[in-house]
Amino acid sequence: MKTLALAAAFVLGAGAAMADPVQGVWKTQVDDGAYAHVTMSACGSKICGVISRTFNSSGEYKSANLGKRLVWDMVPSGSGSYKSGKIWQPSTGKTYKSKMALSGNTLKVSGCVGPICKKQTWSRVK
Repeated sequence: MKTLALAAAFVLGAGAAMADPVQGVWKTQVDDGAYAHVTMSACGSKICGVISRTFNSSGEYKSANLGKRLVWDMVPSGSGSYKSGKIWQPSTGKTYKSKMALSGNTLKVSGCVGPICKKQTWSRVK
């Protein structure tokens, strides 16, 4: 029985150790008077992010965008870089080709539609 428990602990621990470092909850910058917490997680071999909480100048509120996908198809490319993804900007409804760069508890997110590019710096919540 001890061997089974030890094996289970090893398997569960190994899964946690293999989690991509960008996984977790990130706070976006303010856009159009509001910001969000985005929960980043694996979606197959790629990274995706879903709006998990929303805030405005009055505090937390229940946006119609809760639970919507904000980031998808990000490909980890080593050294904290992610490429070939997409990001959706709720305030404009536009989807941009996107990439990300992770450095500690800071995530630089950028996206372009044609010649128009935008950037944000997100901070880790947890």
